[in-house]
Amino acid sequence: MSDRVPMTRAGYDKLEADLRELKTVERPKIVKEIEVARAHGDLSENAEFHAAKERQGHIESRIMQIEDRLARAQVIDPSGSATDRVRFGATVVLLDTDTDEEVTYTLVGEDESNAAEGLISITSPIARALLGKAVDDVVTVRVPKGKREFEVREIRFE
Repeated sequence: MSDRVPMTRAGYDKLEADLRELKTVERPKIVKEIEVARAHGDLSENAEFHAAKERQGHIESRIMQIEDRLARAQVIDPSGSATDRVRFGATVVLLDTDTDEEVTYTLVGEDESNAAEGLISITSPIARALLGKAVDDVVTVRVPKGKREFEVREIRFE
C-alpha cells in the first residue's frame, strides 16, 4: 500500500500528537498495568493480565496504523490556488434543493473527517460529486436514502 494519503496540515499535526500520546503516555501506562497484573500470580487465570495484554495489542496496532498514515501522508495546503472550483480543503456551502436548507462541508482527508462538525472525507460520495464543481452548479448525490440534489452556493478556503 504505497498510496498517498491526502490530509490537511491540521490533520497531520493531530495524527502526530495522537502518536506522541500513544508512545509517551499510553504505552508506558499499559506496561505498568501488565507488570502489576503479572505480580498477581498465575497468568493462565489472571483476567487483569489478559485484559491489559489485549489493550497493549490495540495500542500497538494503532501506533502502527498512525505511523503508516504519516509515512504516506500528502499534506495539501488548499490556500493559494484558484478558488473557483471545489477541491481538497474547500469549505462548500450547499443548498439542499429538496428542503431549501443550507449545509456547509469542508473536504478533508479520511482521518480528519467528522460529519457532526461538517468535515467530510474526500472519498465520501458527496465530496466526490462536488469535486471540480463551481458556484451555481447543481450536484446529484446518491445517498442511502436515494438521490439528493445540492446547489453549490459558495466555495471558500480557510
